[in-house]
Amino acid sequence: MGEQPIFTTRAHVFQIDPITKKNWVPASKQAVTVSYFYDVTRNTYRIISVDGAKVIINSTITPNMTFTKTSQKFGQWADSRANTVFGLGFSSEQQLTKFADKFQEVKTAAKLARDKSQDKIETSSNHSQESGCETPSSTQASSVNGTDDEKASHASPADIHLKSENNKLKIALTQSAANVKKWEIELQTLRESNARLTTALQESAASVEQWRRQCCICRDENDRLRNKLDKLEEQSSVISREKEKNFQLKRRIEDLESELREKETELKDLRKQSEIIPQLMSECEYVSEKLEAAERDNQNLEDKVLSLRSDIEESKYRQRHLKVELKSFLEVLDGKIDDLHDFRRGLSKLGTDN
Repeated sequence: MGEQPIFTTRAHVFQIDPITKKNWVPASKQAVTVSYFYDVTRNTYRIISVDGAKVIINSTITPNMTFTKTSQKFGQWADSRANTVFGLGFSSEQQLTKFADKFQEVKTAAKLARDKSQDKIETSSNHSQESGCETPSSTQASSVNGTDDEKASHASPADIHLKSENNKLKIALTQSAANVKKWEIELQTLRESNARLTTALQESAASVEQWRRQCCICRDENDRLRNKLDKLEEQSSVISREKEKNFQLKRRIEDLESELREKETELKDLRKQSEIIPQLMSECEYVSEKLEAAERDNQNLEDKVLSLRSDIEESKYRQRHLKVELKSFLEVLDGKIDDLHDFRRGLSKLGTDN
């Protein structure tokens, strides 16, 4: 309950093969969450990663640990307590750099916490030694002053308090000696684990060299495959152009087939029309006969019109001639009428004279 996450990222988790100590074994099928946890109660730091319900990393960080970048996106560290080497594969170099910086920061904090705890142990050990030095003098004093019962009857409250403090310091000294032995055993275990991890790291470095050679071989193979892929792409482009030509030819064939179907339809229509051509020809002959008859009638009518026009011209000429003759007759008639008037006036004058 006292642990709190202080940094979280995502990565692919690997562990060194415990048998060969060379190959990496994937601990997760996909990228999982990897977090730094700080235990406030114990003042310790841990790296924890969980895949579903399975804990794949539970590594307590100590000042002796080192995080090593083996590539641009991969890093590893050795855990002597778990007796294994953990590897993390990140999606980018920035994530690897952040994780490595956080590892160094947590490692420094763990070292400071260990130094503080050692200072406390040394302080308590010094107090225990001082109390141990004071104990013989008090024993000597008790032997001089008399028996314990006599001293208890004659001792002051300050002496009783010093006795109780002395007893507490003896117990603390015993516990610190036991802790020192336990820490010496743990230190020896850590040294042995460190030696094993050093061997594993050396083997890992050898395997890294082997991986580098394999990587060079893979790069050469990759270049060869790329060249082959380029050739295949060129062939594919030629094939794609041929496919495009075939597609255009198919389109052209389909268009020609559609035109052929249209022409066949037109031919069928023409054949149907050719079946009614004799009837049309007979009708055409009948119409042409009628047309000829009409033309003859038209010619007759034109002749009649011409004769009528000549008659009209002649009648017009006669009318003009008659108009001229009528005009001359009217003029003569007017002269005769004038003469008749003159004659009447002469008659009337003669009658008047008579």
